[in-house]
Amino acid sequence: MKLVYEGTQVPVQVGDTVHVRNKPYYVAGIVEPHKPSSTGRVQCCSMDDRKVFTEWFPSVIGAEWIEREDQDWAKS
Repeated sequence: MKLVYEGTQVPVQVGDTVHVRNKPYYVAGIVEPHKPSSTGRVQCCSMDDRKVFTEWFPSVIGAEWIEREDQDWAKS
């Protein structure tokens, strides 16, 4: 199972910079889905002085899971 950016299919990696609502964040962690109906989460930290830690669905950063072994009905 891989988390990739939609469109480019480039793997999402810890340390990547992503933009949400025009604000930069870095990817601090990736949580794989724990069951077939789960989307997993992407943990991010703001790059400003406040260092706000947040957790989003992958779609918020424009990412999707591919090669999911737990979803026979939705294999990519």
